[in-house]
Amino acid sequence: MHAGLLILIWAAGVTVIQTLSGVWLLAAVIASGLVASPLAPERSWRLVRRVRFLLLAIVVFFAGFTPGEALVADWPMLSPTVEGVLLAAQHGGRLVAVVFCVAILLQRLSVDRLVSGLYALLRPLEFASLPASRLAVRLLLVMRYVETGAEHGWTHWLDEADNPSEETISIARERFGLREIVVSALCIAMGVALLGIVK
Repeated sequence: MHAGLLILIWAAGVTVIQTLSGVWLLAAVIASGLVASPLAPERSWRLVRRVRFLLLAIVVFFAGFTPGEALVADWPMLSPTVEGVLLAAQHGGRLVAVVFCVAILLQRLSVDRLVSGLYALLRPLEFASLPASRLAVRLLLVMRYVETGAEHGWTHWLDEADNPSEETISIARERFGLREIVVSALCIAMGVALLGIVK
């Protein structure tokens, strides 16, 4: 399947997650976790660990500073509020679901295919003087350096600055055919219908 289509489906899923609450949000978190666990277990765990402090901040700020009814009636000054706990669970659940979706996307697409898909999606905007090819190349360079830095540490960049390599950069261009257009239209229609049902 075309990388651009996979990115579109991912973006649609993330957008829908931001509108969910209650049982629907819980189902989305569980579903994304069940899909990410077999497909990208290590990446999912690593990404969740990286956002743990953000999750903690969400819990502290929403649960502790949202006005409402005290969760523990005996200590109203120290207790988080019921409304705050619900808000913290809602925003934390959305963040975790999005993290799982990111892990699935990064596991499904290599860096080259990810950049190729973004380039395909940005190409129609070239008529507005948006340099899609330059943006794609810069994104490819950044993501390659991030991956290399994660493996070897940041000091290897100093070595490469002293001894620059003459690397040829190429962006694969996948064909965006009729099948991809039909699937994109169906995904958009399903997303709109789901938003209508949830609301």
